[in-house]
Amino acid sequence: MNSVEFYTQKLIQDHALAEGQIVLGLKGMRIGVRSNSSVLLEKLGIYFAHTLDVGPADLELLALETDPPELDLDFIGWRRETNKSGRKDSYIDFADGRLIRKVRTGMVFVLSADHNIAAGPCLQNNNQVINFINAAYMTHLQQHNALICHASGLALYGQGLGIAGFSGGGKSTLMLHMLKEDGVQFLSNDRLFINRNGEDVIATGIPKLPRINPGTILNNDMLTAILTAERHAQLSQLPPLELWDCEEKYDVDVEAFFGEGKIATSAQLSAFLVLNWRRDSDQQCAINAVNVSERPDLLNAMMKSPGPFYQLKAGGFYKNNTPLDAKPYRDIVANVPIFEATGAVDFDHAADQCLNHLKRQDLLL
Repeated sequence: MNSVEFYTQKLIQDHALAEGQIVLGLKGMRIGVRSNSSVLLEKLGIYFAHTLDVGPADLELLALETDPPELDLDFIGWRRETNKSGRKDSYIDFADGRLIRKVRTGMVFVLSADHNIAAGPCLQNNNQVINFINAAYMTHLQQHNALICHASGLALYGQGLGIAGFSGGGKSTLMLHMLKEDGVQFLSNDRLFINRNGEDVIATGIPKLPRINPGTILNNDMLTAILTAERHAQLSQLPPLELWDCEEKYDVDVEAFFGEGKIATSAQLSAFLVLNWRRDSDQQCAINAVNVSERPDLLNAMMKSPGPFYQLKAGGFYKNNTPLDAKPYRDIVANVPIFEATGAVDFDHAADQCLNHLKRQDLLL
C-alpha cells in the first residue's frame, strides 16, 4: 500500500476503456488521451480541435469518469501563492510517484514514470482534465529549458508580446481586445513559456483557451454571443467596479469567435508589458520602458511557480514551498524590451501602443 502503483491499480480496476483516443500534436511532442467515457473524449476533442493530430503519442494520459476516489491517505495541502486564499491542491509523494487531489472536487491525479491518470467526476470537472493535459505539456516545455510566466501572449507577424499583471489586472481582456486586429494571433491566456534560442527569446503558448469573466465579454463586441440576451442585460446593469469583480467563468473558442488561423504555437518575444494600472486612478494611462533589474516587483508579476504537477527532468517532483529564483527570469529577458502600464485602466490606449510596437518591431512604444 506504500506506492503509487498500488493506488493506480485500485483506481483503474473495473473500468473498461472506450474505443479510440484523441491525440494532440504539440510543439515537440504528441499527447494521447484515452478514457472510459466516449462523451468525455468527444468534449475534449472539441476543445482541443485546433491541435488534433494522428500518429503515435509520446505520452499517454488516461481520464477515468467515476465517483471521487476514496483513498485512505493523509494528503498534504499545497501552499498557494501569497495573493490566493483557500485550499486548492493537496498531494502525497511516494518513492515511485505523486498523487494529487483537488480539494473542492475530489478529483485525483496520478503522476509517475508509468502512469498519468485523472480519476473522478471528469465530465463535471472537465476543465480540471484540460488543465491536467496542459500540465503534461507544461512539464515537457520546462524540461526543455523554458521558464513559466504568469502572462497572456499574442503574436503579430511572428513578433510575440507577453502581457503580465497583478491578480485581476486585465491581461486576458487586453489580449482579447487586441485579437480583433487583422494578423494578431492568440498564443496563451495566462501561462506563457519563454526560452532562449541563440540570440532570440521564444514565447510558446499552451492549448488552454481563454477562460474569462463577464466584464471581458461586455467590453468586447466579438464575444457578446457567449452570453444569453437575458444574462447580458442583467450584467449590463451592474456598476463598473462590481462588473469587474464578477466571477463567472466562460471559455472562449478563439477560432469560432475570431476566425480560423487566429492561434499560434510560438513566436519571437518582441516585448513584455506589465499591467500596473489601477481602476481608481485619476491619472491617464501611461506606458513606459522599465528595467526589471531595478524593479523586482514587476519581474515578480511575470514569474509563476511550476506547481505540484511539474515533474523534474532529473526525476522527482517540484517541492512544496520551493522559492522561485528570479535570476533565470532576469537573465532571459535582459535584452527584451519590458514596459509598464500605469495610471488608469485604458484598454484602447494600451492596445494601440502594443500593436504599434509589434508592427514597427522596434524598441519604442
